[in-house]
Amino acid sequence: MAKTKGEPIATSKPSKMAKKPAVKETTENKEAKETKEAKEPKKKVAAVKEDKRVEKVQPKAKAEGGDDKVEVSIEKKLIALYSLQQLDSQVDKIRIIRGELPLEVQDLEDEIAGLETRVENYIQETVEVEKSITEKKTFIKDCLALIKKYEDQQMNVRNNREYDSLTKEIEFQNLEIQLAEKRIKEFLLSFDIKKEEIDRFQKLLADRKNDLDIKKNELDDIIAETEKEEQDLITNTEKNRKFIEERLLTAYTRIRKNARNGLAVVQIERDACGGCFNKIPPQHQLDIRMHKKIIVCEYCGRILVDNEIVKSVH
Repeated sequence: MAKTKGEPIATSKPSKMAKKPAVKETTENKEAKETKEAKEPKKKVAAVKEDKRVEKVQPKAKAEGGDDKVEVSIEKKLIALYSLQQLDSQVDKIRIIRGELPLEVQDLEDEIAGLETRVENYIQETVEVEKSITEKKTFIKDCLALIKKYEDQQMNVRNNREYDSLTKEIEFQNLEIQLAEKRIKEFLLSFDIKKEEIDRFQKLLADRKNDLDIKKNELDDIIAETEKEEQDLITNTEKNRKFIEERLLTAYTRIRKNARNGLAVVQIERDACGGCFNKIPPQHQLDIRMHKKIIVCEYCGRILVDNEIVKSVH
């Protein structure tokens, strides 16, 4: 019994001795971990501060580099806008020279169509007049036949009343014949007038057709001469439009549409706007020469450029 009691006591003592170092090791590990974790946040905070410093320096460099790009891009946009204006002005000149002839051709075509319609109407009216004359002549023949019939009946009347009634009928038919003859004379007169008008308008129509042929030939010659030049100018304008953003193109098109002479980009001439000729303040002139932003006229809204842009384009 003593042995059995002593054995568990012997076994229990070493277990307690073995557990104590394990506890010490765990506490030491915890302290080491805590010290490491305490040091790591400090390193992270320092790294974050360094990253922020780097980020603060980098945007400045980007901004400085971006200013150069903006200056170059604005200058290129101004050059492209002025070049586009010059090309559009040349296209406008070509279309002005050619634009008068199409209007004349259109006017002649409209006049010819009106003359043809008028001649057709006169011809239709003459046909109606001829038809009316034929009807009146037929009516006269019928009246003459009735007169002859009434005269034959007068030979066989029984009393004076019948004779008087037949006489009145004969007089009435004679009056109808006279009225019909008068109408025939009027119809013949109007027929002659309409015939003269038809001849006059046909001559005028032939002259207008001759003029139309001449104008069309001139227009075809001008189109043949200027078509290639106009096509080249249009292709160049499309090239210049690639350097300009959509917002500026919309503003440029709107200004050109509202301007009487089609000028949306003008140069400064004698310290004044080249479009409305109002004086430009010196500060605005300086800003225009700097080429850092696009400046428009305060009065007319046109885009302003200086002599350097003009020289570079020409």
